[in-house]
Amino acid sequence: MKYKKIGDILILDNNYQNNDFEELSKKHHVKTIMKIDHIQGTKREPVYKILYGSETETINKENGCLFKLDLSKVMWSKGNNNERLRIAKLVEDGETVLDMFAGIGYFSIPIGVHSNAREVIAIEINPNSYHFLCENIKLNKLNNITPILGDCKRETPKFKADRIIMGYVKTTHHYLRVAIDSLNEGGILHYHETVPEKLIESRPIERIISEAKGRDVELLKINKIKKYSPGVEHVVIDARID
Repeated sequence: MKYKKIGDILILDNNYQNNDFEELSKKHHVKTIMKIDHIQGTKREPVYKILYGSETETINKENGCLFKLDLSKVMWSKGNNNERLRIAKLVEDGETVLDMFAGIGYFSIPIGVHSNAREVIAIEINPNSYHFLCENIKLNKLNNITPILGDCKRETPKFKADRIIMGYVKTTHHYLRVAIDSLNEGGILHYHETVPEKLIESRPIERIISEAKGRDVELLKINKIKKYSPGVEHVVIDARID
């Protein structure tokens, strides 16, 4: 049986068998056991089933940050924790960072906690995720994060940033143009994509170059996050746009 523990909630994978959930809850010191079938739509909402208990809100601690969330309303990707800290440590003093698809603050909160960014602009379209984004800013006692409820395509062009994070993997390339247009000269783009393994070295960077419309693009790093599905990898492209 595979599982992941988020705060005091246990998430079982889709292959779970009939189990003594009460005994399982005692073993892992959790109040609720759930199964999340999948995440749906642009608002990244979970389709779930409660197997034991009833409370779906919890506080998860990761990389020295606190995240309040309700697993019946918002997603949590446990496999991206190293990437969230990696980005936070790349942010330089005084930078303006724009976090597209901010969710509950997966990237924004670690940047606020671990860097000296001047401002982090965090845009999120899901009202439930936005609620917890605001809660997590308070929970971590941060004063340099500006949360915005809205569509990235509409909100991103209102700002200019030194670094832009595109932490969404489905149709993310459709947002590349507005992201690049909002990058200051010499700014850094962190672009997420799910890509067939044989295309990792070509497709993501070619998409960035295409949308840069003549601006110079320097590939800094291709960071592999995890397997998304057989033969498909979740990668992050770090690129400087001059």
